[in-house]
Order: sequence, then C-alpha cells, then structure tokens
Amino acid sequence: MTLLTRLDDLPATVLRPRYDRAALRAGILHLGPGAFLRAHLAAYTDTALEHGGAWGIETAGLRNSETADILNAQNGLYTLLVRDTGDTQARVIGAVLRGVAPGDILLRMADPAIRIVSLTITEKAYGLNAATGGLDAAHPAIAADLAAPHAPQSAVGLVSAALGLRRAAGRAPFTPLSCDNLPANGAVLRRLVLEYTARHDPGLAAWIGDNVPFPSTMVDRITPASTDATYTDAARLTGHEDRAAVETEPFTQWVIEDRFASGRPAWERAGALLVADVTPFEKMKLRMLNGTHSLMAWLGFMAGHEYIRDAIADPVIAQAARAHLRVAASTLGPVPGVNPEHYAQDLLDRFANRAIAHRTAQIAMDGTQKLPPRVFEPATELLARGADADSYALITAAWMHYASGIRARDGRHPLQDPREAEIRAALAAAPPQPAGIAAALFALPGLFPAALLNNEKWRGAVTTHLAKLMA
Repeated sequence: MTLLTRLDDLPATVLRPRYDRAALRAGILHLGPGAFLRAHLAAYTDTALEHGGAWGIETAGLRNSETADILNAQNGLYTLLVRDTGDTQARVIGAVLRGVAPGDILLRMADPAIRIVSLTITEKAYGLNAATGGLDAAHPAIAADLAAPHAPQSAVGLVSAALGLRRAAGRAPFTPLSCDNLPANGAVLRRLVLEYTARHDPGLAAWIGDNVPFPSTMVDRITPASTDATYTDAARLTGHEDRAAVETEPFTQWVIEDRFASGRPAWERAGALLVADVTPFEKMKLRMLNGTHSLMAWLGFMAGHEYIRDAIADPVIAQAARAHLRVAASTLGPVPGVNPEHYAQDLLDRFANRAIAHRTAQIAMDGTQKLPPRVFEPATELLARGADADSYALITAAWMHYASGIRARDGRHPLQDPREAEIRAALAAAPPQPAGIAAALFALPGLFPAALLNNEKWRGAVTTHLAKLMA
C-alpha cells in the first residue's frame, strides 16, 4: 500500500481540500504537532481556506521531529477520522505544509512570514509554578534558557528570543496563541514570557508588553490517542498508509479572543467563535467537561474500565457524572448562547459515543495540574457561599484512590504525574488506611488551597469517600 502523499487518487467518499494547496504560504507555526493540531487547528484552518486566504501551517515538536518527519514524508497530508456510533467519515487535511526540525524553530519564528505561533505543548511544558501562577525558574528547560537565552529550549524561551529577533530587525511581532488546557492560557503565557524576558532583557519585556497580544482560547473536542485501529481504518478508507492519521468525535468547539498582531485566518467561517473574553466558555468547559472527565477517568480506571465509554456505562459512575454536572453548572455565570442543561446532556451523549476509544488512563494522568482549576477553585467558591461541595470531595477522593495505586486487577500503576516521585514518597511514609493516605496527600506543598485544607467538614468528606472507594 502506497503512502498518502497526494489528493488526486483518493476514493470519492473521502473529503478533501477544496482550494489550491500550491497557493498556500506559511503563516502559522504550531509548536506541538499532536492530536490538537491535526484534529482541531488544522481542520478549522482547512475549512477557512475554502473561503479564501493562504494561511499554511508549519509544525514542530520541541524535543523531537518524529511527527514532523512523518508529515514531511506525506507532503503534510494526513487523515482525520470523525467517528460517531456506527459511522466513520474520512477527511484528508491539506492545511499543513511541512514539519520543522527542533533546531530550526527559532529561525522560523523569526521569519516575518510567520504571523501566528500557536502552541499545544501540555501544561507541564510551560514552566509554570503552580503555587504562584508565575514562572518556575527551577524548571529544567527554563533554568537552561535563563543561563543561555540566545539558545532557547523551552516554548517560553523560544517565544521570547524570537520576538527579540523581530524587534531587533524592526519587524512586526507574531501573535503567540496558546491552545493548551490552561485557564486563561493566553494571559498565563503572557505572564511567563514577560517574567522570563524581564530577567535578562527588561527593554524587550517592555516592548513585548506594549506590542504583542496573547489571546486566550478554549478548545473542546475529544481526541483519543491514535492506535493501530486508527491507522488501519485510515488505510481502509483512503487506500493509503497514513502514520499521521488521527481520530475524533463529531462535536467541535473553538472559542478565540479576537486580538491578533498581524491578521489571522477566517476561522469564524469554519465555525469558531471570535469573542472579546473567552472566560465564561473556558470555565464551562473546565468545570463541566474536564472536571467530569477526570471524575470518570479516576473512578473508571480504578474500577477496571479501559475506556470512558465503558465508565459512563457503569451505573454508579454515570450517576456520579450526572450529579457532578449539575453541581459544576451551579458554579457558572451565564455563558452566551449556551443552555447548561443542554450542554450537560450533550456531554453525557459524547462520553457514551461507542465509536470513541478514549482511554481512562490517558485522561487520568497529570492530576496535580488538573485538580486546581477543575476541582479546587469551584469547590472553594461553593464553600465560601455555604453551598454543598461534596461532589468535589468525591472527585478528590477518586484522585487519591488512583494516586495510591490500589487496583485489585493488576496491582500498582504508573501515575504519569509531574509530582509522581513526591506523591510516592508521601504515600510510602503514610499509614495505608484512608485517613493516612488522605492526610499525606493533603500535605503535599502548594497543591490544596488553604480554604479547603482549613475546612474540616470538607476534608472529612474526602476521607469518607476515599474509605468507601477503598472498601
């Protein structure tokens, strides 16, 4: 079977670009060529290009060129499989022009043709100090960049250095566009870049502060990691081998603050919402979708469910998910154009999509970074107004159960958490009973806010839930 490299020999059933790829020019450099780029940003851009423009995408990994090399071998083409129960639609995306080697990222970012630098590098790659919300100067990549700012390794260092080259050459800045699952991701990136830059070039930091917008975004589309089944189905539907194929669900939402230094694609023509403030949408997604996803992942994983679709089919977990969606919705203000009850039902339907194989283990990872915005912040708000935060106590207990590594089916499991070593050490020194486990994890520095640690009733509820889960 030949490699996917062209559009003119695809079956008629495969959707494909309806514009001239040869007319595209690089305008976006995306850092992190994972599922988001292929299932979301490039797909929106692909549709927008049908309405005009020449916004081609280049992409690069910060540490390796594996995906970039695959895309280069396929002339930037890849298959997006949209799966619904009983149906899979194949679409070949043409908006990606090429992959860039890690060593060439800074050079490409300095090129004035690049007007947007978008990022999906995962939360832990930003060098964010979770306790302060600012720059973690001890983060290995950040520390290395502070020692050698002209040879950056981190995303923050690269953005700073590239903007410095633009300023020195008298060129307009690009727009850094964070699409990671961080609250106020644009504001976070701006703060980190300014704090980092001020340490070695205050003049550049002032210029960035005055001239560079950092719009925040909210992304919503369930995209499991590609598997052998993904590649097999892509080959069956397109007639070509495709090692960059990715799969996703029919639902998609992208909300973007409309602040760009040098233009942008007509993403609104592809269905994106361009708004002044993404905050209401972001809170809705973090607290309703992501928070409930985490609940189902931790409960489902420990119950032996491999996929979210199986977890939501478990009556006990489904009941907990429905209850939590109601509580999470109560923490939100109005969201323009959204009915919270309808949104909650849409989420339950999406979780139950039998065509999407989203592993509970994939969603369960990095809990210490996911808990603060998804669980601790809304729990604190509820307790402050005297409301019931028991559902958040259950999620916290589910994470503690998961973190403790107790799973009858296959024993201990890797946490895949940036604080894994610290968690392991704390648990090793704790009594193996629920109260001991809860106390050890409550004591992790900088994780739980004081308002929760000082609320004995809520802490007691967490321990009670944990005891029931461990029984």
